[in-house]
Amino acid sequence: MKFLAKNSFIIVFAIIFIGSAILDKIFHVDNFLIRLIILIPIGMLLSPRKKKIQTQTGEKTQITWFLLKEPIILD
Repeated sequence: MKFLAKNSFIIVFAIIFIGSAILDKIFHVDNFLIRLIILIPIGMLLSPRKKKIQTQTGEKTQITWFLLKEPIILD
């Protein structure tokens, strides 16, 4: 989970790639621009949010996900 939190671009790429294949094969949306207009907001919604927080031990990065209850703290 921490690997995906550090490399959030992998999730956005996977959502766009898999969603593009679904829109192409199942819904027969041939225009690439329309697929991107549909998939980029979905990718942004499901990607993790990074926020810098100040703790007693110093500054840390807090990762929060859309469906995850507890945030992930990175050093």
